[in-house]
Amino acid sequence: MKALIQRVKKASVKVDEKTVGEIKHGLLIFLGIGEDDEQENIKYLADKCIKLRIFADENDKMNFSLQDINGEILVVSQFTLYGNCKKGTRPSFSKAAKPQKAKLFYELFIKECESKGLNVQTGEFGADMQVELINDGPVTIWLDTDEMLK
Repeated sequence: MKALIQRVKKASVKVDEKTVGEIKHGLLIFLGIGEDDEQENIKYLADKCIKLRIFADENDKMNFSLQDINGEILVVSQFTLYGNCKKGTRPSFSKAAKPQKAKLFYELFIKECESKGLNVQTGEFGADMQVELINDGPVTIWLDTDEMLK
């Protein structure tokens, strides 16, 4: 599983000009599911995202987690995180999970985040979405369970 995390002041996602998810201060998580991902990766990645200490404390040092600041999460599915551009100029997405598995893992990831008592908003799986955000910092973190669990 791959997560591109953006610390945001606010973020929203629209489908067909209708807002389907919106948060204030927190994390925008673009989530990609790979063909080889296992269900045990879901809890690990959700915990890592929620516990990342990337919010400023009173000394302006990144020392607080999402839970510490009572932040919110917006999760947007993004299979293009598995884009491979090694050959040619058109990305290959052959390592991305098929839609049925990806949707299941996406929904389980959301439920895992919700189980922590946080406000979790989402995009719409498989839809053409427009995402707006104000990146705070900017702070952008890349997490890949293939690299982290080796």
